[in-house]
Amino acid sequence: MKILISNDDGIDSRGIRELAEALASIDDTEIYVSAPQFQQSAMSHSISMRNAMQIKDVEFRHAKRAMMIDGTPADCVMLGVRYLHSQGVDIDIVYSGINEGSNLGTDTLYSGTVGAAMEGALCGKPSIAVSVANHSPSNFKAAADLAKAVYPKVLEKMDPGTIININTPDLPPEEIKGLKITRTGRRDYSEWFTATKNAEGIDEYRYAGDPIIYSSKDKTIDVIAVQEGYASITPLMFDLTEHDKMKEIAEWNLKLD
Repeated sequence: MKILISNDDGIDSRGIRELAEALASIDDTEIYVSAPQFQQSAMSHSISMRNAMQIKDVEFRHAKRAMMIDGTPADCVMLGVRYLHSQGVDIDIVYSGINEGSNLGTDTLYSGTVGAAMEGALCGKPSIAVSVANHSPSNFKAAADLAKAVYPKVLEKMDPGTIININTPDLPPEEIKGLKITRTGRRDYSEWFTATKNAEGIDEYRYAGDPIIYSSKDKTIDVIAVQEGYASITPLMFDLTEHDKMKEIAEWNLKLD
């Protein structure tokens, strides 16, 4: 089986190398890497419509081939899958990660990590996003172990239109309380912006703030589960339609003039 790995932290990040090492230990797999040249966090599912991209082959331990691309995470998966196909390599499954920082709740809408996995699904490949809930994590093993554990099940059981989103606390596996299968919740921050003045005295605004700690005990919500020390697996899909509302809206009897 041929595995394509991408991420949004960049090809030199520790997380993608930890993931490649873990997945390379699975029997009968070949690892291919197609990842951004630079940090691309919070790029969501954006693609480079107006910019040409370059592919540069790089050395990468455990990978049969590794490509560094000056594009977004979604670019790296879209171009990676199609370019490798043109070279006679058909990817079977896509991984994105291991991200340094969680991708939970409404943050998944902004996430380049999840965006890369979504692009894998759009390419018709089973896809998994993997993250550790700390922007400077020390513990990748639990996330890597879960990434390996879901591999056969995703290949055998999951529709390519479903994305598996894995998040783990930044803890050794033995300190994690367990695993919860979850749904997305809200992810809010204490302050969204900080304001400063630049050298010319002009106001500038920068995203900031710490994640809010919630009091809810509903561990079926991904944000709560990880906050409480559990690992989380959430199935996501790129169909954003609220199907239950279609009939209701049809009953509005809207008409075009």
